[in-house]
Amino acid sequence: MANLNSTDTGEQADFRQKVRAWLEVNTEPKKAKSPWAVNFHTNDDDARREFENGRAMLKRLFDAGLTAFTYPKEYGGQGGPAWMASIFREEASQYEVSTGFVSATIAMLGPTLMRHANAEQKAHYLPRLLSGEYGFCQLFSEPGAGSDLAGLGCRAVRDGDEFVVNGQKVWNSAAQWCNWGMLLARTDPDVPKHQGITFLLVDMSTPGIEARPLVQATGAAHFNEVFLTDVRIPVANVVGEINGGWGPARTVLSNESAFIGSGNQGSLHAKILLLARQFGKDSDLVIRQEIARHYTRERLLGIMGERILAAVRRRETPPIDPSILKLYVAQNKVLSGNLVTAMAGPASMAGDGEQARWMQAELVGRYGISIGGGTNEVQKNNLAERALGLPREPRIDQTVPWKDVPK
Repeated sequence: MANLNSTDTGEQADFRQKVRAWLEVNTEPKKAKSPWAVNFHTNDDDARREFENGRAMLKRLFDAGLTAFTYPKEYGGQGGPAWMASIFREEASQYEVSTGFVSATIAMLGPTLMRHANAEQKAHYLPRLLSGEYGFCQLFSEPGAGSDLAGLGCRAVRDGDEFVVNGQKVWNSAAQWCNWGMLLARTDPDVPKHQGITFLLVDMSTPGIEARPLVQATGAAHFNEVFLTDVRIPVANVVGEINGGWGPARTVLSNESAFIGSGNQGSLHAKILLLARQFGKDSDLVIRQEIARHYTRERLLGIMGERILAAVRRRETPPIDPSILKLYVAQNKVLSGNLVTAMAGPASMAGDGEQARWMQAELVGRYGISIGGGTNEVQKNNLAERALGLPREPRIDQTVPWKDVPK
């Protein structure tokens, strides 16, 4: 198959041909669907089916050598250059090859294990993570520790070669389906809050773990609250150092921001143009200016996201703080929601058809995206302190033992 891409080197052309040949035989072309289909489920059965289908697709790609391109071969990866991931993404965009939720977990936990795990942990967990055998959920936030994550109170007490964990987590995506979790627990309450946290990997089938789904406004239950009662976790499951879990946690959160901001939701520009023409707003100068602004921000977000992900694949420090992407996504959602509402007027909120539901989801979606993965306020603090080097906000709990901080 000649001339697959005029800019490819010989090696890249061969790889592109391999990818395309596998996709043609092993997957289906993307099905045509309405531009107004919402990207969330309204019942648990469909949501679980998508989760399991994503894991199954990841396993097929892993077995074919078409994932984990930049991870070392000894950990189940391909040990290849970053362009392999780009070429695969280009070719796969025309096929039904979504790996769903597990992709987000790999984006967060994979680089964390590469940076903080010991050799034995990498050899065990990375191949199982990258293949989808282990589906991880994030057990970080708590009812009293969301934006102030370091204030968490889930307690882990050492008992010989195990930790005994008691506490509650919340907003845990897909926890009812995942077979493993990454957990933050308080192991030393006598030191300031950031210094007494440990990062643990836990088998979700361990006695004492209960995931309770939280029903959302859509009717589905993607989020959960997770209760841990006398849960025993081997000390060998600690990633990094005991009481040094804030470092791995920050790596997870940084990569989470990069993933959320990497443009996985796709472009809205074509839909916004359709709405402008449908409601006769394509000649309105103010609307045209807002459309241009939204399109420009979408393009900038895509460029920044690719630069950050390329650095992550090369195991380098991203040239742009990932908090910028997370903030950009949240701000873009506000802009797009306001824009579609301004164009459609009452029809955007009063209707119950497919298009109206999409516009309503676009407007209401601003709230979830501005909270999940770290609130806008947290992201701004991160930027101020990490990227700009500004002094931290004055806080009394930075040097006070966690147990002495008012709860």
